[in-house]
Amino acid sequence: MIEFETKVVDRITGFTGIVCGKCEYLNGCVQYLVKPKMKKGETSQPEGKWIDEQYLTVKGKKVKGKATAGGDSSAPLSFNP
Repeated sequence: MIEFETKVVDRITGFTGIVCGKCEYLNGCVQYLVKPKMKKGETSQPEGKWIDEQYLTVKGKKVKGKATAGGDSSAPLSFNP
């Protein structure tokens, strides 16, 4: 298992980023959501990619940050049709 907030690289494509999501399918396939770092001058967050676990190599330690699970966010507004 790869820990969240760990820097990884896809051995096939060279895509590099930080693990920020995990998905386990019923057939046993495990994929991780890898989001790249924003480049200087970019104004929006780059798109992440779902990559199979067997293609990923850990390339660094966990990033130092203050990530939260969203528990400190306010609840979304209710929708009344």
